[in-house]
Amino acid sequence: MDSFYIGATLNHSQINTNVSKLFLSEFTYSTPENCSKQAQIHPEPGIWRWEKLNNYLKFAKENNITLRIHGPISPQASRWAKNDIRTKSELINNLNEFFTALCIKINDESSVKWMDVVNETVSRNGEWFAEKPGDKKWENPWTQIGLNDDGIPIYILRAFEIANKYAPNVSLVYNQHGGMEPLMWKRVLETILYLKENGYRVDGIGWQAHLKDFEKLALNKEKLDFFTSLIDWSHRNGLDFHVTEMDYRINKDNPSNKDLQRQAAAYSNIIKILISRKDNGVVTFNTWGMVDRPGEHTNENRFLFDSNLKPKPAVFAIKKALIDKNTSLVLYD
Repeated sequence: MDSFYIGATLNHSQINTNVSKLFLSEFTYSTPENCSKQAQIHPEPGIWRWEKLNNYLKFAKENNITLRIHGPISPQASRWAKNDIRTKSELINNLNEFFTALCIKINDESSVKWMDVVNETVSRNGEWFAEKPGDKKWENPWTQIGLNDDGIPIYILRAFEIANKYAPNVSLVYNQHGGMEPLMWKRVLETILYLKENGYRVDGIGWQAHLKDFEKLALNKEKLDFFTSLIDWSHRNGLDFHVTEMDYRINKDNPSNKDLQRQAAAYSNIIKILISRKDNGVVTFNTWGMVDRPGEHTNENRFLFDSNLKPKPAVFAIKKALIDKNTSLVLYD
């Protein structure tokens, strides 16, 4: 259906493997994990590496996969951009060069439907996510380019200006990392309204739903009500709503059945809420990976399939939510 999409992220290394075969048996929508990020494509001035993105685009075209381009202007910047000796003019020139080239490249790709123009702009306390010393930390180097007279980071305005001009065929998303922190989302929503009021095209809001079992965010009625209100706000303002990166971390080597059932409930709760709002506007869901594997961002039993490609209870809970008319949520204290 045109108003609801469900998909999963693949790493470039998983293309043409048993993981991508599993993906093709379940999904028709995907997000490349890293290969459209600046750190991968344009690690420093004069150096371009398009091969991984080209491979993913080819995979999508051959298999009729709808794509969302992720993380071009984000903390996943090159170490060159994060280096403390970079000047503001060097950073803005680097952003212009990289993002213009990416937008031109993907604009006429029939598989590309969405793009996260900016990613992780605001901290959980509502402040702009900014730079840190050195070049190896999770930081947003683009913020140091400065703010405009209304207090909006210049890089956000410039990114949407470039996307508006060079990616007219792509739906443009403002993507955000975090939980259901009201101050964070207040700043995000205000910024989106500012962009729209000043003539920039913004087509959707994205939420990076990296959840942790101990937080039980997707199992708590108050948090889920807040999540639902974000979707409703988006649709009232003519925007799509995207769950762009959901995973659910269980910090145990051998999770119990109760652990896996909570994980399943969290996935199905999010799906049920999205389905309940699909008649009001576009909603999408993307799980940030498919198969558990070693790595800082792929471990902790967070995905739908285990390391042997066997489905977890979450897979069956999602399928049940997609088929059943029952929208009741599973909550935990």
